[in-house]
Amino acid sequence: MIATQKQLDHLLKGHLPAAADLASLLKAQGKACDLVYASADAVRSQSVGDTVHLRGIIEFSNVCKNNCWYCGIRCDNDHVARYRMTVDEIVDTAKNAKLWGCGTVVLQSGEDAFFTAAVLGEIVRRIKSETGLAVTLSVGVRTRDELAFLKAEGCDRYLLRFETTSNALFSAIHPDETFEHRVQCLKDLRDLGYQVGSGFMIGLPGTTLEMIANDILFATRLKLDMIGCGPFLSHPDTPLAEKPLLEDRSVYYKTIALLRLLNPMAHIPATTAFDALEPEGRNYVLMRGANVFMPNVTPGKYRRLYQLYPNKPCADEEGAACALCVRGRLAALGRPLGSGPGHSVREP
Repeated sequence: MIATQKQLDHLLKGHLPAAADLASLLKAQGKACDLVYASADAVRSQSVGDTVHLRGIIEFSNVCKNNCWYCGIRCDNDHVARYRMTVDEIVDTAKNAKLWGCGTVVLQSGEDAFFTAAVLGEIVRRIKSETGLAVTLSVGVRTRDELAFLKAEGCDRYLLRFETTSNALFSAIHPDETFEHRVQCLKDLRDLGYQVGSGFMIGLPGTTLEMIANDILFATRLKLDMIGCGPFLSHPDTPLAEKPLLEDRSVYYKTIALLRLLNPMAHIPATTAFDALEPEGRNYVLMRGANVFMPNVTPGKYRRLYQLYPNKPCADEEGAACALCVRGRLAALGRPLGSGPGHSVREP
């Protein structure tokens, strides 16, 4: 316990620890584990406040050219009924998201070639002009020229997870891409003036605690505006089917807590996958460092078809029900709902 407090004091002073030291905190149990959580919650309150910002997720296409081994909408999965929302449907959904209290919409899809930069640009431009919402794109790796065009059309933020810093593991589960290519895209986004979001999957098969520590350190060195992480959950229609969860499930939450301690000013969402891990998962994440909630506002007829992992929460609900549920959860936690776009609070 004393050793844990000393390690946490070191982090609170802004020192970047060695991966081995961070891994030892991921092993914390009992009162030591509670101390990690409490420290992260205190830092969150002091740095970004108690307000929780809502980012409405619109999953507008489940078509994907890639074959990532962990993903339920991978191109080789022929058990998926594919769909694409129309531009009008996407814009109308964004309007609903605004009515339901979201200050941002996150436009998320597989890597779908139909949605060229020109089509995405039209969507971004219309959402900005017709709703005034902040817009985040999460549509995979794009060229620098495409990203520059989308920024000029009004896109505020871009979310692209690096998933793992293990080159061997990345290559094994991403047959269509390289780690270096993805990281270059993150650098391009920063150069172009985007608010940049990234993160990783916690507990991919073969991952050690020291590997997770390296992922935390890499995310910290990127100086991200938003850090989004969630547990690896195996999908039955992928090569990683039936791979188990981490034996110590508290590692998922300690990862979020340590990210907050090392990144006091970053936005950190309570990602949906935590509710698939356990029913109150997102509530726990909000008590352990997170300050963003991402309700799914995708129309019901599509959302059940966007299954990146099994047992996805709220798959049979409509956006209005999700938004109402979020308000109830935040009220129970004593956390006020944010207003406005909730832009990055990091210094440029």
